Amino acid sequence: MKRQFLLGAALALTVSASAQTKLLTNGQEAHQIPAEIYGQFAEHLGRCIYDGIWVGKNSNIPNQDGYRTDVFNALKDLQIPVLRWPGGCFADTYHWRDGIGPADKRPKIKNVFWGGTMEDNSFGTDEFFTLCERLGCKTYLSVNVGTGSVRDMTDWLEYITGTDDCPNVNLRKQNGREKPYKIDFMGIGNESWGCGGNMRPEYYADVFRQYSCYAYLYNNHTNPVRVASGSNDFDYNWTEVLLKNAGEHMDHISLHYYVLPIRDWNGSKGPDRGFGEDHYFGVIRDGYKMGDMIPKHLDIIAKYKKSVKLDVDEWGIWTDQEPGTIPGHLYQQNTLRDALLASTTFDIFHKYAYGLGMCNIAQVVNVLQSMVLTKGDKMILTPTYHVFKMYAVHQNAKYIPLSFHSPKYTFNGESIDAISATLSKKDGVYHLSVTNVDSKKENTVTLDLSAINATATGKAEIITSKSFADYNSFDNPNVIKAVPFNGATVKKGELTVKLPPMSVVTIELL
Repeated sequence: MKRQFLLGAALALTVSASAQTKLLTNGQEAHQIPAEIYGQFAEHLGRCIYDGIWVGKNSNIPNQDGYRTDVFNALKDLQIPVLRWPGGCFADTYHWRDGIGPADKRPKIKNVFWGGTMEDNSFGTDEFFTLCERLGCKTYLSVNVGTGSVRDMTDWLEYITGTDDCPNVNLRKQNGREKPYKIDFMGIGNESWGCGGNMRPEYYADVFRQYSCYAYLYNNHTNPVRVASGSNDFDYNWTEVLLKNAGEHMDHISLHYYVLPIRDWNGSKGPDRGFGEDHYFGVIRDGYKMGDMIPKHLDIIAKYKKSVKLDVDEWGIWTDQEPGTIPGHLYQQNTLRDALLASTTFDIFHKYAYGLGMCNIAQVVNVLQSMVLTKGDKMILTPTYHVFKMYAVHQNAKYIPLSFHSPKYTFNGESIDAISATLSKKDGVYHLSVTNVDSKKENTVTLDLSAINATATGKAEIITSKSFADYNSFDNPNVIKAVPFNGATVKKGELTVKLPPMSVVTIELL
């Protein structure tokens, strides 16, 4: 078979299927992939905070000063780059003074958005910032705009970052923290078009301008990245109005997109497990729509202020919650389908990373598409966790563009790309990640290594299983995980990779 070369130094990636397909690149580095694309999200929702991250110092579950040990170690091992808190919808009902000082004197709060649960506020501002320091990750603070005020925000910022001799700073010191904390990102409102106040974009633009102004004045000159509450998936008008009216006052703008097996917010969204190929195919198909959505929002941003970055700070799969769990707590299992949704989404993020500042999957523990699930003193790592860990090699790496015509995965007369891929370089080492979403067909991939001066493979891993609905349970926690991959060979300067159905592979090239 003849190979084509671009500019005399091209890579050719050939996918063996019913039709031969080449993936080509000139091997040149493009933009950097920010580590923050692999960000996490922790909301006071269900068992994400309490019983997930935090169990308290007196719990029988092993903990480090109240932080659940097994969950903390899993997140530490994942090297999460940034953590968003306290919401989500919850942020616009959260009043920070309720969550500081001696734990036994903190008032309880009713979580009106998520199941009416009563919370004791034992996890608050100091616990969040201390957690991020221990994890070594950046902080993303969501400010209450819906039921709060500018004064509430400025007092909170003084408490967190201040150094002057003033009441809020002295209150922090009285609570045991002498040094100020650092806010890296600050979200001014959340879903202001919905649970954050049901605002019109014109109105929110003015509110944002006001909060943004005082956020800079009262933040001890450490000035976090100001994130505007952006669009719900395909609402391009919201982005247009905000950039037009408030673009000069923002650093980033958010975007939220959830994939539902059945796209019905008022009815069943589809089961989290035990589903058929229709729900598998539909989720992957709708996940690919991120690749259409992001560039359209980026085009609008570029029209008004090119320096503004787009943050997909809520994304992932949203199914019906697990039967038998508390209504409104959004606890769902995590399957191979979810892992492949994550890998293909990351490939999209990598492609458009030049315009992205941060992305945060929803959510980190026990809620929606989680990294880990807990039950009593047990904890399991989900298939999505293993994809995040596998793809960590692309964090802060240089993206190398690829172009190709993928073979198609067809179901019930619809077709989508079967192959998704990322090639990147960091510290002189290349990594190739390839996903085959086809539920039945193996795809063979070959890569000409000459343009990158690679002659062998290093570490290679695969994540796959027999069914797209397979998952890790508390009784059988290792059904799906990254394992060594022996389906890659190098011969005469060419890499050959045999991808099983429903698999994602990452290969180090030396």
